[in-house]
Amino acid sequence: MSHPKSTYHSKVYRDFKEVEATAFRTIIRFYESFENEIRKLEFGEYFELLIAYTNALFEVGSYQKHLLMADVAIEASVMHNIKFFGGVDIFHQMLFKKAASCYHSKDYPKADYILRELIRIDPFDKDAILFLKKCLRRMRPDLIQNTRAASVFLFFMVIVLVCVEVLAVNNFYERYHPLVKAARNTVFFLAWAVLIAGDLRHRWRVNKEVENFVAAIKKKKQKSGLVDEGVPIT
Repeated sequence: MSHPKSTYHSKVYRDFKEVEATAFRTIIRFYESFENEIRKLEFGEYFELLIAYTNALFEVGSYQKHLLMADVAIEASVMHNIKFFGGVDIFHQMLFKKAASCYHSKDYPKADYILRELIRIDPFDKDAILFLKKCLRRMRPDLIQNTRAASVFLFFMVIVLVCVEVLAVNNFYERYHPLVKAARNTVFFLAWAVLIAGDLRHRWRVNKEVENFVAAIKKKKQKSGLVDEGVPIT
């Protein structure tokens, strides 16, 4: 939905337009200093400042504030049926950045939920798909915790074997030196093998889960006639 532009703009809006678009901290200070006045602006001006402020919070890494304002911006775009703003799919952008803020705030389950919703809307959204994989990799399951715990134990055993080799074997039991050295090297490589295998297995499981999820969404949309194979939703 497009909103007709007024020939007149408020002083607050004119002052805001003098701020550089990439001066994120200045945008934040401006919005917070004049928030009461901004909320009273006509909707077109208010929405532009709201989006600029919300994006600025994200860019400076103020993720908790961004999450609060993202909900306000998303609600405003839905209530006024605004899909594109400034040539950008504003609804998608706000949701994607909200997922990113959840991710940076370590709220991985919520980021997971938002990204899946974006993929349900558009199963050809490569950014959302890659981000979902990254998010799931950070949600370490028991497999990762167990393999890393095992590898830490094995590395500790390497340290013990080194101490035994230096303090005892080299001085009193030289004939056992090749055996202890072989055991130390074997445990060392086993520790790395367990660590790497666990991470690779986790990555494979994540990729498989996301690929199956995306495939199921595509199949569902194809059956309903909402999308043709290989043609992104617009």
